[in-house]
Amino acid sequence: MGMTGNAGPGTPMSEINITPFVDVMLVLLIIFMVTAPMIGRGVELDLPKAQAQLMNVDESKLVMTIDADRKVFLGETEIPPSRLEEALVNNSRLQREGELYLKADKNISYGFVVQVMAIIKKAGIPKLGMVTDPVEGKWPPEDMQ
Repeated sequence: MGMTGNAGPGTPMSEINITPFVDVMLVLLIIFMVTAPMIGRGVELDLPKAQAQLMNVDESKLVMTIDADRKVFLGETEIPPSRLEEALVNNSRLQREGELYLKADKNISYGFVVQVMAIIKKAGIPKLGMVTDPVEGKWPPEDMQ
């Protein structure tokens, strides 16, 4: 029972048909091309402007985000404010690294941001970085004068 090319009817075929494999790969490629732009979107924010030295922020660090509707996100996961301290204390990565970056929409009240910062401090996070957009043009801006 050897596998030869054209031995006749009833003999096994010696080549693998790769057409179905190529079809599946092309479908997967299309799916990844369509979904890839949606993955990195995150939460829409209007960050406050600040004149400060630019920092090289490691994109792999954990970021807490507060959007304009006062929703709090740890990474991509929404955390209810009532469970925020518990989520911070139980986050093993955050406890191991001891560093968190905070991005808050500029239209959020200062008091709410301070309350969130107090919860972060109470959860035992020693390093907190604030993320802002750089100021373009003169400082201070007209809305502060």
